[in-house]
Amino acid sequence: MDIQAYLDRIGYRGPLTVTAETLRALQVAHLQTIPFENLSIHARQPIVLDDDSLFDKVVGRRRGGFCYELNGLFAALLRALGFQVAMLSAGVARADGTFSPEFDHMALRVTLEERWLADVGFGDSFRDPLRLDERGEQPEGRRAFRIDESGDFLLLLKRDGPEEPWQPQYRFTLQPYEYADYAGMCRYHQTSPESHFTQRTLCSLATPEGRVTLSGMRLIITRGNERHERILESEEERAALLRESFGIVV
Repeated sequence: MDIQAYLDRIGYRGPLTVTAETLRALQVAHLQTIPFENLSIHARQPIVLDDDSLFDKVVGRRRGGFCYELNGLFAALLRALGFQVAMLSAGVARADGTFSPEFDHMALRVTLEERWLADVGFGDSFRDPLRLDERGEQPEGRRAFRIDESGDFLLLLKRDGPEEPWQPQYRFTLQPYEYADYAGMCRYHQTSPESHFTQRTLCSLATPEGRVTLSGMRLIITRGNERHERILESEEERAALLRESFGIVV
């Protein structure tokens, strides 16, 4: 792990002490510089889950990735800095109230004096790591997050405003896993026509004010409570936007 190259990739110049404050600063920097994207799948570029391959893609070639890539590599960085990190399996909430299979998402447990849930691979979600053992509301601007117990699982919920309902995001356990455990679902998301990752391209990046997302040919920009959408007119415009807004050349 070339720690300095990774820190340069995310533009991080802060302390490297093994603390909750460092963890938070690293997660925020990661979310605002490395996009959540599935472009490799549509370019027929195989996704290989090991630290060296992911480092070459995300840091060396300045790309993004989806959860297994982003959280897997972020875990490697944190370990190299001295953090105690475990990869967790999660099932994502569906509109009908059910959850996707185990290993559909990777999240991270970081153990300091307190245990934290970290995640740089779930798109528009929490920006600050969450206290894993806190069962009350954890505010983040107008939004708030909560971790509840739900049978054998922990359940992450989000609320977009004080008057909005709580919405489930994903459920997970604290059992640690390795890259190999995610291989089946990673292959599914690269190849199955039923996976939402194979159905359209997606590239999304957090900004200090909101988020910029390119979903197929639809550009979505949010700033606070404002949301603007437009349809791109050509593949050339799309390529230029990927380069200028996300730093990606496919």
